[in-house]
Amino acid sequence: MKVTVSILAEIPEELHDALTGYLENHPAWDQDRMFAAALSLFLMQNGDSDRRTSRVYLDTLFNYAA
Repeated sequence: MKVTVSILAEIPEELHDALTGYLENHPAWDQDRMFAAALSLFLMQNGDSDRRTSRVYLDTLFNYAA
């Protein structure tokens, strides 16, 4: 069973505007998918060697729903 956890984050308005613009032009993406992809990529690039992080990134990137 896939478990998700909600988070609340404050981001700069410029980043929010860019995200909103991207999501308007890419209907296959939503805010949750975007944040999961960005956070998992950040963790992979900064030393997280957990394979689960890589799996989340790939599943999110390719919109794979298990």
